[in-house]
Parts: sequence; structure tokens; C-alpha cells
Amino acid sequence: MALNATMRAAALVGAYNVSIIDLPIPLIQDTTDAIVHVTASAICGSDLHYYHQGLGTPEQPIPIGHEAMGYIESIGNAVQNVHVGDYVVIPDNVDDGHFNFGPELPISYGPQLGGCQAEYVRVPFADDSLIPVPVNASTDPSTLMDYLFVSDIFATGWTVLDFAGFQPGDTVAVFGAGPVGLLAAYSAMLRGASKVYSVDHVQARLGLAESIGAIPINFNQSDPVEQILAHEPGGVTRSVDCVGYEAVNAQGQIELGVVLRNMMDVTSDYGGIGVVGVYLGDEQTSMSMTQFWRKALTMGSGIVLPLQHATELVNLIANGRASPSFIVSSTIGIEDVPEYYRRFDQHLETKVVIQFD
Repeated sequence: MALNATMRAAALVGAYNVSIIDLPIPLIQDTTDAIVHVTASAICGSDLHYYHQGLGTPEQPIPIGHEAMGYIESIGNAVQNVHVGDYVVIPDNVDDGHFNFGPELPISYGPQLGGCQAEYVRVPFADDSLIPVPVNASTDPSTLMDYLFVSDIFATGWTVLDFAGFQPGDTVAVFGAGPVGLLAAYSAMLRGASKVYSVDHVQARLGLAESIGAIPINFNQSDPVEQILAHEPGGVTRSVDCVGYEAVNAQGQIELGVVLRNMMDVTSDYGGIGVVGVYLGDEQTSMSMTQFWRKALTMGSGIVLPLQHATELVNLIANGRASPSFIVSSTIGIEDVPEYYRRFDQHLETKVVIQFD
């Protein structure tokens, strides 16, 4: 690789404004680093939170993206468990070098590390951060996309069920049919849910949910609580929030806390609630603790660490039991990213994958 070589990368340069810019190709800085040549990345719903915030300027662009996979281009001399040429997934939260993972890092992978919507990424503490995947020259291209989603959204959809206390045979209401919500519904089906309800207002997303066996609930048509309780008079065993603070109501207006209140209403006594929807800042959400207590509900939430379920999910894909890439609506090149941020933000795409040469 030539000294001072550059790469193409996506960066925030203001509200609703992503540009493709030239950045220096990252170099090994520490002996535990790896440089990954990215073969595929993706645009995530979490990226949209930052897309809406007005971060970055043309003078100080902020690299973005936190879902990626590729092969290792180079490693520091202390890296032992992964090797040059290995195919790996880059999880959205990396090891911090102290046997912990780094939820303090921005979900966009951090300006210090660079975003993952780029041709190359430097990964610190590579031995403990990277997820090796069984890829070779004969691997089907669609399987490569399947592995990509272990970086974040497949792991997140899987883990939110743990947060809710899921057990095989449970009924589940998934609020949100974006990429994470679809893969939460998919995970519930894989794990033996008896029924899964998918709540959203975008009909194309609900169609995908129905295609995997979930029961679509369109809250633009009528109250989602009434729709679910018509099927489950006693409520569902588990409900999960895959939306977060930008949830909208039937009028299309952001209504903070609407999902949490709906989940309380549809979850049965002694049931469980899981939350992986992003809540940024100190938003005040209104939910009845009296109702929560009287129904003896439990709730789990937090930042998902993909490495906790990486081996299980990689094996499901490798064995042909899971194929999360059914959510992909478009595959694009890096120069098309600004337009597809707009399309993704307007719900014209379900999931966008960026492929590199």
C-alpha cells in the first residue's frame, strides 16, 4: 500500500447531509491493531439518529458507519488469533483492551477510529474485537451479506429477546419493523416463538415480516394495542422495543414513550419487556410504574455486544439455518451512499448494503 494513500469514505457534513470524501487509509498504530479491507458495509437505523442531528461540517467531516466485514490487510506484531487474509466481521462495539467492550465509543465507531462506511478500517485489540467467519472463494455472495449482520442488527435482534426473558413457546410483540425489528421477529421465529406480532406503519416492512411468518400490525389502520389484544386477550408473553426515541404515532408525529406505553398494555402479567431502541440524551418518557408493578413485569435493556452471541449466530448462518440478508432491499457502491441515506430515511429502503471491490 502506497504511503499517504487515500480511500473513499462516507462522512457527516451537517444535518441530513452525508458526503463521500477522500481520507487517508488507516495505518497500524499499535501492536494489537488490524487493518481490515472492507468488502461490505451497511446503512443502519442508528446511523440515522446522527444523520438527523447536524453533526459534522464540510471543514470537519465526521466518518460514519458501524456495520462492516472484510478481510485482514495487515496486523500489528502482537496480534496472534487472526491473520492476514482472514475474513472477519467488525462488531459495532470493540474491545477496549481491559477485557471489557466499549459502549462509551460512539455507535458510529468513533471519529478516533473512523467510520465503517469506508474502504479500510483500523480495528484496535484485533484478537478480542474481530469475529472470524468461514469464508472462502466458493462462499455464496448472499452468505457474505448474512455474516455482515452479525456486526450489529442480527445480534441486536437476537439479544433483545434475552432482555425480555424469552423462552421457546412464548408469544412476542415486536415494535418496529425496521432492520432490527425484522431480525428480532426472525430471531423469535428461529428460537421457537409460538406467535410473533410485528408492529409498524410502513407496509413494505410489514410485508417482509409477514413473509417470515409474523402477524403484521399496522398502527396507521387502528390502535396496535387493540389489534394485538384481539388476538391475545391476555396479552403477549414478551414485547420488545426496536424503535427508540424517534418513535412516531399514527399521525406521523414523534411521540416519545409511545412504544413503551404500548408494550406495557400488551404484555401479560409476569411477562417481560426488552428495549434496544436507542434513547439519546435525557429524554423524559411517561410510563405507569403502577401498571408495571401491578402486572409484575420485568424489563431488560442496554447496549448489545455482538461478540456475546457471535459464535452462535455465525454457526447458524454457516449451517444454513439462518439467512438474515432477506431484509436487504438495495446493494450499492460507496458513491451512491448520500442518495441512499435519503431513501433509507424516507422508508423507501428496508436495508442498504454498500459493496466494495
